[in-house]
Amino acid sequence: MKLKRVLPYAHELIKEALVEGDVAIDGTCGNGHDTVQLCKLVGQTGHVYGYDIQKQAIDHTLERLQSNHLADRSTLFQVSHDQIESTIPKEGLSRLKAAIFNLGYLPGSDKSVVTKPDRTISSVKLILEHLHPGGLIVLVVYHGHPGGEEEKDALLQYVQCLDQKDYSVLQYGFINQKNSPPFIIAIEKK
Repeated sequence: MKLKRVLPYAHELIKEALVEGDVAIDGTCGNGHDTVQLCKLVGQTGHVYGYDIQKQAIDHTLERLQSNHLADRSTLFQVSHDQIESTIPKEGLSRLKAAIFNLGYLPGSDKSVVTKPDRTISSVKLILEHLHPGGLIVLVVYHGHPGGEEEKDALLQYVQCLDQKDYSVLQYGFINQKNSPPFIIAIEKK
């Protein structure tokens, strides 16, 4: 298949945005797959800050980082992703080049614990303030659960209003799939 699935394409976008020494954010650690990918991309001199409100997600992410010998490249927080300014040192915020989010709920966990539109948009706004020119935010939007449509609609409304002089915004997804397929919103700071 020549068209990339949503998650591989999200990782490809992030890969283009990061180099050794950069700082990145995983706004939704989940099971740690994105956190590990980010740690590999920022290298030994970079750092990744990971967020999740669920202890289970933080524990899974830490285990995955340790098994890949990457725990020293990351700092994990069991708080909402809209807390970046109170958790990341100014030096880290000054080197911020990318962030990734998988919105929705943690697979295999309580499906009532979901990302919320107000906190997600607040987090995106904060990241955009600190993001370097050429930096990127990738949001993988899962919206087939209760509350998912609300978050999807709020995000789309927000990103459509970002000034095109300052940001390029991409929406990528498969429109002929059933059951509310996930899609990507990517925001590049000019």
